[in-house]
Order: sequence, then C-alpha cells, then structure tokens
Amino acid sequence: MINLPKLGEKLTSEQRNFLSIFSTSCRRSIVEMVANAQSGHPGGSLSCIDYLSLVYTFVLGQTGEPIVVSNGHISPAVYAVLGEMGYISKADAVKNFRKVDSDFEGHVSRHVPGIFYGTGPLGIGVSVGAAFALAEKLKYENKKTFVLMGDGEAQEGQVHEMTLFAAKFQLDNLILFVDDNLIQLTASVKEIMPINLPAFFAAAGWEIFEVDGHDYEAMWATLALAHQVKGQPVVILGKTVMGKGVDYMEKDSNDGKASWHGSAPKPEQAAEALTQLGVTGENEKMLEEFRASVPWKPLGPEFTPLFTRNTLKLGEPRFYGKEELTDCRTAYGKALLDLAKLNPEVLAMTADLRSSVMTKFVAEELPSQHIECGISEQNMVSVAGGLSLNGFVPFASTFGAFMSSRAKDQARVNDINQTNVKMVATHCGLSVGEDGPTHQSIDDASSFLGMLNTSVIEAIDPNQTDHIIRFIAGHYGNFYVRMGRHKFPVITKEDGTIFYGIDYVYEYGKCDVIRSGSALTLAATGPTVAEGLKAVESLRQQGIEVELVAVSSIKYFDEILTKSVQKTGKLVTVEDHNVVSGLASQLTKHLYGQGVLASKVAHLGVQWYEMSGKADELYDRAGISARRIEEQIKKLL
Repeated sequence: MINLPKLGEKLTSEQRNFLSIFSTSCRRSIVEMVANAQSGHPGGSLSCIDYLSLVYTFVLGQTGEPIVVSNGHISPAVYAVLGEMGYISKADAVKNFRKVDSDFEGHVSRHVPGIFYGTGPLGIGVSVGAAFALAEKLKYENKKTFVLMGDGEAQEGQVHEMTLFAAKFQLDNLILFVDDNLIQLTASVKEIMPINLPAFFAAAGWEIFEVDGHDYEAMWATLALAHQVKGQPVVILGKTVMGKGVDYMEKDSNDGKASWHGSAPKPEQAAEALTQLGVTGENEKMLEEFRASVPWKPLGPEFTPLFTRNTLKLGEPRFYGKEELTDCRTAYGKALLDLAKLNPEVLAMTADLRSSVMTKFVAEELPSQHIECGISEQNMVSVAGGLSLNGFVPFASTFGAFMSSRAKDQARVNDINQTNVKMVATHCGLSVGEDGPTHQSIDDASSFLGMLNTSVIEAIDPNQTDHIIRFIAGHYGNFYVRMGRHKFPVITKEDGTIFYGIDYVYEYGKCDVIRSGSALTLAATGPTVAEGLKAVESLRQQGIEVELVAVSSIKYFDEILTKSVQKTGKLVTVEDHNVVSGLASQLTKHLYGQGVLASKVAHLGVQWYEMSGKADELYDRAGISARRIEEQIKKLL
C-alpha cells in the first residue's frame, strides 16, 4: 500500500513512482476515450493530468474537498481520474464517452459522481468555484476549494470579474490551477491573444505561484505553500505541454501548433500512443489496492425536482393598502428582508445596484447576508449558482436588461445544472422611463422561456410581489421574476378590497379574473394590469362588460384564461414587453394548442425602441396606457 504524504513533506521515490503510474494509466484512458469516440479534447486533458492525479490521490480523495473544472472540455482527464479513483467505471467511461444515453458527456456533467458542477462555456466555472469557497467561509468551515482553468480562458471577461470578487472576499481557501500549456483552440495563446498571467492575477491581489505542471515534487511543495496563504486567493500557474506523454502530440505543441486541442487521434495514431503508455499488470494491482483504500467516496448525483417545498420559514406577508402608492421592487426588497431575518441561508446579491433593486434593506440590517458583486453580472449569476448548490438560497438582482443579456449564458448553465437561483430583475420594460432604450428591457422574459429548469414570473402589483417572493424562496428551482420601476396603485376587487390580500395564496401559472365580463377578454401582465383595470372600469361606465384576466407567467397558462377566451370569443393582450416573444406570442401558441380561436384579436405591447420619457408617457406612446387600451377594445367590439 502506498503511504500518503502530508502537506509540507517531501515526496518519496515510491510516492513519485505511484503518481507516474496513476497518471500514465489516466493518459491511456484519455487516448482510448477520444479515439473510441473520434471526438473530444485530448491535448489539454493530457497536459493537466499530472496535476489532477496529484490533487485527487493525495488531497481530494482523502478530504472530499470540492474541485470545479472550469475548462469543461477536458472531460476525458476528469473521467479518467474519477475512474482511476474508483468513483466511476473506467471501462464504461472509455466505451461510452460522448455516446448517446451516456452520462459521460463531451463536457463535464453533474450527472457523473464526483463532479460538483457541469461546465462548458469558459469563464463560468471559476466563478462557481469562488462561490464554493465563499460558501465555506459563510458556514465558518475551513475546507479548501480547488478550481482548474486553461490559460486561454483568462481572455474571458468573467474570469476578470471573478478575480476581483475572490480578492474582495479574501478567499484564501480558494486554490486555482491554471493549465498554462500556451495553446488554445486554433493556435498558440501568443498568436490568438497574448496575456501576462502573473500580471493579470497580481493586479487583482492574488498570491501567485509558478511551477512545472509535470513535476510532482514541485507541485506538492507548491500546494503546501498555497495552504499557508492567509487573506488572499491563490493561483498556481502550471507550466505544461499540451498532449504531454504522447510524443507526436508534444512535438506539435512545442512547435506552437494547436493540432490536438480538439482533434482525436486516428486508430493507428491511438495505437502508437497506447504502446508508448503501457501499464504492467503489477502496476494495475497497485492501482486496485489504492482504489480500495481511498477514504472519501462521492455520493451519486443529486437533483432536487423543481417546485419541491423546502424547510425555509416564509413569515407573514406584508400588506399594501389602497392609500399606499408603491412599486413592486420595494415590496420585493422588504419581503427579502423578512426572509433573510428568518433564514440565515437566504442571501441577497446585487451588482452595484442595491438602492435600485432594493436589496439595500438586507444590506443595511443584515450586511453578512448581502453579497455585493460589483458591476459583474456574469460573475454574480454564476456565484449564485454555486452558492445554491451549497445550501444557500441566493436572490440575485440587477436590471432586467443586464440579467437577461449579459448574464444569460450564466443563467443557462445554471439551468443545465438544475441550481436553485432566484433571479429578480427590476427596471423592466418601459417602466424604466427616462433611462432610455438601452435600459428598457423589452425582450428579457423571452430570454428565459427556453430554459427547461427556470420558471418565469411577472408580478402584478406590490401585494402579489410579496407573495411571489415568499413562494419562490420556499420552492426549489431557478426563477426569473421581472418587475418595473414606477409606482402604481394596488389591484382591488369589485367591492374595493385588496385583490392580493393577506389570505391570497400564490400558485405558479394561475391566472386571476380581476373583473368579470362577456364582451371581450383582456389578458394583461405586470403593471399593465393596473392600466387595463382603468380601461375596464371606464368601459363599464359605458355599458361594456370586459373580462380582465391577470397573467403572472407567460410560460404556463391555466384553464381560467382559456375558458375566458372561449366565453368571449374576442381577445386583447397587453404587456410592457415586445409582442414578438412575450405574452402575445406565448398565449397565441397556447390557445392554438387548446383549439381555442378568438374571432377578433389585438396584441398591445412595445413594438419599437422608445426614447426617454416618464413611464406613463411612454406607455401612452406604445399603446399600452389605459386610454390606448380602451381605444383598441372599442375597435374590436
């Protein structure tokens, strides 16, 4: 049995020999995987395998500390190590890599035991790794988090965002290894986009170590030094050779060629490499004995079903009366504060917008539960994903224009990983007003419609907002909640009482009949419900009974709305969003699928980029004000 070293001790010849055997066996698996699939990324997998072998055998397999592989295309290396550790079937990974119905996807996947977060788009995994490290700090635990990335990956802006974030929060339990093999997808890093990695990390205030990424003794000594650093995150720049261990791959890499970044060897080339990477039966026995002695074993992949009720305390809803003119964002901020007071795992996150998105209430009263990410929306959303997989319930907030555009990729990868992030976007639609078209998000809801594990909600008024925020806190899954900026009256029943009162219970996708009628169905969402209510009340005075239905999600519609359209036979939709990919298009598709066709239809929404102006002025220009809604309804009757 191999005697495991302690940090700070020198490696013995026996330990170095074991690592060489372990790495060589992993290299064989890597070549076999990509050759069998005839696709994959052998070059980077072979260049980082010496580090991965060291850190898994002598650290992670003993402690269970997490590692996030940000350059997820080196999945052959990760699967090879997991197989050699006995965490997965090595033979299964080799045979079924990149094959249909296999968990061994082309990029690392959380479906595989031992993988903490599935990555692919570069830059995302480093933020998730920082989140894992921050989670340990917040839980007052001392576990390290290990992260791996490629050198070319530093060209991604999100990596810059992460370096500042990790330094700000003094994540000295974060150890990042950069596989500095000087080659990226199409050519050398020098040719594509040169970057001074030591200066890059030094500028953000990291502790930097440079080491030969194929020298086990040097890497082990560097890991010991990394564990001693206090108050700073650590980066280890590992000088490596792409395709290390396979002569013809090394030759191309040393010539600055990217031949083996994403190309699989042909059968005859694979055979040559495997001959070079021979492992004896005696060595196989040593590896088997090691696998049997590894103390930490990963659990199988765990995925919580969407809408699973958790154990969070939701508190009592707040109540906003008719005399109180307020906005949904304020109701959000106060509900979030209530939740944070009751649950230390609830976190408020923002990107330098606390006073605008109203996370300021948490920041002022519970600063330890407020995570300020700076102007770094991409990092914020990925960090939220990582925190959510470590027992926290993060509410990440920014303007709708930024959440749905700048951070869409990050939200998409969270969606694939089935995280538990509550994205609450304010300043959506023309409600932003004077900020103009760059900030008037009129396509944000559609950004999340195609995400299979993310629910989309738009709050009708401040009272419903409070109920929605408590609902999404209490149920597992990613949510995108959009709301505007301006203040408007709360919605009331026909008798003048509050519609979304204390006893109201929010149900995802449930539509609400605000006013009954038979002449026409007016389906509205968000603040346009208040505009629609004014129009309906005015029409009632003229003897025209219009049914106003409030829609809180454009991703799911219940039978209440369907039956209303069946009854009236006429439909007008109104939304503070574009009509191409919002309520109008989604409801049309739904009704068609239900076999319900209205005889007359009109869709009101934003149809061009507006300029600056007050919300009520812009609503009128876009045709979604009470006056314009009333005009359109009269045209159809």
